[in-house]
Amino acid sequence: MSETSGWVDFWNRDTSIYVNPRHKMLHYRQVAKDIAALVPGPDAVVLDHGSGEATAADLVAAKCARLYLCDAAPNTRAKIAAQFANDPRIIPVAPEDLSALADDSIDLIVANSVLQYLDDATFDDSLLTWKDKLKPEGRLILADVIPPDVSPVTDAMALLTFAREGGFLIAAGVGLVRTALSDYRKLRGELGLSTHTEAEILARLREHGFTGRRMARNIGHNPARMSFEARKDDSGQ
Repeated sequence: MSETSGWVDFWNRDTSIYVNPRHKMLHYRQVAKDIAALVPGPDAVVLDHGSGEATAADLVAAKCARLYLCDAAPNTRAKIAAQFANDPRIIPVAPEDLSALADDSIDLIVANSVLQYLDDATFDDSLLTWKDKLKPEGRLILADVIPPDVSPVTDAMALLTFAREGGFLIAAGVGLVRTALSDYRKLRGELGLSTHTEAEILARLREHGFTGRRMARNIGHNPARMSFEARKDDSGQ
């Protein structure tokens, strides 16, 4: 998930973010279905950067030739390796491994629910890496981006709606209380979460040689957050 050490440590252990196993399963299944719908074809190479455990990654792998699941947390990569040991299409990698991938080799890069954990310098470095690795016709998806005017209350309401539809509403209510008392809230207070306006994201993409647009809907369950599609700018930038 995060490239920031404090957040990496958090995601490297069991957390209270998912209120129960059903929440976790439905979350990863929804994200996987949304990513799978973006895969351009069966021969595609896909990078999910900041994948988390990606427990439904097989849904994406079924649509492409190779799926790299990149996460900074070693325990998360170990869980990915164990779950998908028998699927050669799914390859767990660390962020530092990306430099070994060939330039212009990836058709689709997705960074879902990642930008909020990155400072500006790390975001800039990531954009440079993603641009290098994308094929000329490839796409970069920045998803679940938090606008400055979206509050934790809005996020909580989105979770409760998702929970009602997914059949874990009571557990979600209890989980929200547990999260409010957890080290996640403490760490969020200490490190903060990065927020971005639509104009800021589009400008940052242009600065790094992309043309971008906001997508009609966000990846995942939270409609208050934003997703963007970007391609390499062919104007020579």
